[in-house]
Amino acid sequence: MIFLMRHADAVSDEVDPLRPLSKRGRDQVSKACAILSKAPEFKPEEIWHSPLVRSLETAELLAQGLGLKVPVLLKKGIEPEDDPSALASLLMAETRTIAVVSHEPLLGVLAAHFSHTGVRHPIYFPFPKAGVVAVYREGEHWRTRWLVRAI
Repeated sequence: MIFLMRHADAVSDEVDPLRPLSKRGRDQVSKACAILSKAPEFKPEEIWHSPLVRSLETAELLAQGLGLKVPVLLKKGIEPEDDPSALASLLMAETRTIAVVSHEPLLGVLAAHFSHTGVRHPIYFPFPKAGVVAVYREGEHWRTRWLVRAI
């Protein structure tokens, strides 16, 4: 299973150009953790994040909030404007359960890609901040299992 998570709310560029999580963002991750703690299949073996601060902080708070003792790893190719097909290929080759904490529009295109049997599709899946989508492989196809919205 693959879990795709959008980073939580961050402060504006004007407040801090590095854009760390805001108080609202930290609350969103806490709410997401409360929901995910009730999902028995949410057991990632690794959590991947982009180099952007808001992604790293979301990934760390996710691991901490759920008591996950798994590697939280920086991955290249998962920034907002990166090519989703490269990440899709990487994830389709994975046999482990991975959580990816990333950004829009990358995640929206990637989720649509998985939802349409691996074919690039013009549909876009909008991710809420701190939202999580679970996708799983069923034979040659990918299916969406659920969506968490931590509003």
